[in-house]
Amino acid sequence: MESLFKVRENGSTFWTEVLAGITTFVTMSYIIFVNPGILSKTGMDFNALVVVTCLASALGTFLMAVLANYPIALAPGMGLNAFFAFGVVLSMKIGGAPVTWQMALAAIAVEGFIFIVLTLTSLREMIVNTIPKSLKIGISAGIGLFITFIGLQGAGIVVNDDATLLALGSFKGNTPALLALFGLFLMAVLTAWNIKGALLIGILAVTAIASAMGLVAVPETFISKPPSIQPLFWQFDFSLIGKMEFWVVVFTFFFVDFFDTVGTLVGVCNRSGLLDKDGTLPRAKGALMADAIATVAGAAMGTSTVTSYVESSSGVAQGGRTGLTSLVTALLFLGAIFFTPLVGMVPGYATAPALILVGFYMMMSLRDLNYDDWTEFFPSLLGFFMMPLTYSISIGIEFAIVSYVLIKCFSGKYRDVSGLMTALAMVFIIKELFA
Repeated sequence: MESLFKVRENGSTFWTEVLAGITTFVTMSYIIFVNPGILSKTGMDFNALVVVTCLASALGTFLMAVLANYPIALAPGMGLNAFFAFGVVLSMKIGGAPVTWQMALAAIAVEGFIFIVLTLTSLREMIVNTIPKSLKIGISAGIGLFITFIGLQGAGIVVNDDATLLALGSFKGNTPALLALFGLFLMAVLTAWNIKGALLIGILAVTAIASAMGLVAVPETFISKPPSIQPLFWQFDFSLIGKMEFWVVVFTFFFVDFFDTVGTLVGVCNRSGLLDKDGTLPRAKGALMADAIATVAGAAMGTSTVTSYVESSSGVAQGGRTGLTSLVTALLFLGAIFFTPLVGMVPGYATAPALILVGFYMMMSLRDLNYDDWTEFFPSLLGFFMMPLTYSISIGIEFAIVSYVLIKCFSGKYRDVSGLMTALAMVFIIKELFA
């Protein structure tokens, strides 16, 4: 185990990695039910989707462990699954005919194969390592603010308001929100005392209290036989591959997945100290290949794009530093196939405080930003704020890169800008103006 993951070399221990893997799994286990809930709107079999979500997540996370040795978990991406269901299958027509979920799976498979080719040519790795260190700091912190915002929403602490867009949720009679606040402060206090497993303890404590109060139904059995994935397995329909609209769908999946993955890898690895002294990501090719293979395999099983998850930061916050963390998470996803009733007991307001706290943890990277150089500070902070305000990691990266190139060039520091960064900025500008 030590020779494979180099746990001690990375300043961790076996039990720290195991605890981190459990924490990551519990924090992102909501995907086991949320992903089927979204994709089943297209007519896909819900029960089969539960199994496929677990299998695809386990495979992708296992590949991340062995190919890159990073504590990052993968699963069908939120946002990408919504686009799959509502943006493509339920609303798009190609040649006057509606797009079926089988056609959408074919588009994801094509996207995944393109990713594999680009990863083999090292283009994706070049893009990850070309992003300047200041932008990596901004991206990392921006993801932190983003997932803190998601956590506050999930807890019911921040709610929608038609007049001001956002407002404080009501706590009167809102037991879930109060339990979420209790969990948040419990985790914060335990963290202040340097208690290992603070996030996991908080999640389990809130779940136990909710169960005792009758807010969470205790299942009659914790073990269930997994249903067959036959209704979804290898259900590709490539009949529209010759249509331009099909490639528009492929490009959309490709673009969002590419920069969500880049942002997650850079953000999580920067905060956990896994970037080298030059701010580049070692073993980036292995991490990106894990993502690409998992996307193709996930489409073959019958789910939307598999991508790296920002919730991996919860495991990193618990000390996870190697692929052993990911291996534990992968094994738990496999086990969840048989224990879905038990996993389903954990309510969203129990995991929401963990996201809030992890977001705080990731925003601490702003202390490393060069505040004396406006050409580094401005684009980093612009990307930082655009991520949560547009609800998109990829859009935050767009604004960070474009503003970096523009302010450097118009400030006479064009020599700081690489050709690849300039090309990316031009692609982003064209996309927003003409897409």
